Amino acid sequence: MTIKLYGIKNCDTIKKARKWLAEREISYQFIDHRIDGLDPAQLKAWLAQLGWEAVLNKRGTTYRALTEQQKTDLNSETAFELLLAQPAMIKRPLLQVNDQLYLGFNDTLYSELFSQ
Repeated sequence: MTIKLYGIKNCDTIKKARKWLAEREISYQFIDHRIDGLDPAQLKAWLAQLGWEAVLNKRGTTYRALTEQQKTDLNSETAFELLLAQPAMIKRPLLQVNDQLYLGFNDTLYSELFSQ
């Protein structure tokens, strides 16, 4: 089983997910968008699988700092450009288990995924 966790290391939700995985001794690779960068092809694949509306974190400070015009003009193309330029706007964590993607941390979901 290949497990990758994408996000930003100082994010509280990332910290919860990493702690949950560590407590259960589940091996995973952590990829920090700020340190490791973000591959445009990978971002396109995420948006295709999950939809840009789900991937875009509208609760974060980076999103709230956008102008009203930027928020109004959001669509799949503008969201892609914004997320590529400012990966802090990607909802966190993004968990990849084999080829499946899961957004956000949820104890119940993680328990179901890793009990198999």
